[in-house]
Amino acid sequence: MAGCGRWRQRAQELRAETYAIYLACRDPRVPWYARGLAAAIVAYALSPIDLIPDPIPVLGQIDDLVLVPLGIALLLHLIPGSVMAECRERARAELAAGVPSSGRAAAVVVATWLTAAALIAGLIWRALGR
Repeated sequence: MAGCGRWRQRAQELRAETYAIYLACRDPRVPWYARGLAAAIVAYALSPIDLIPDPIPVLGQIDDLVLVPLGIALLLHLIPGSVMAECRERARAELAAGVPSSGRAAAVVVATWLTAAALIAGLIWRALGR
């Protein structure tokens, strides 16, 4: 049972770090390219479309377990340290107070993939029309 408590604590820390990254990407001091990378990481993590499809045994899950943490590590290097420290404090405080979940993040992911699909469909349409 001691291992269960450790996993629960690690999950809470991961949730706080993820929320801190979300808060940081909304901060105007964070460069636009870091925000773009954050949007791409979230879209990839939540998307049913992967580089290696999940039904492929082992490899389907490895891309999620490798690419998403690498993207987050890169993102943490792009966000100014002072901004990230402030956002970590704010995230811990807000999570302790019980932050209500929002559908805004889901809407952004859906909009991103719909836009990408529309662009790809337009390119295919143009290529087939010529």
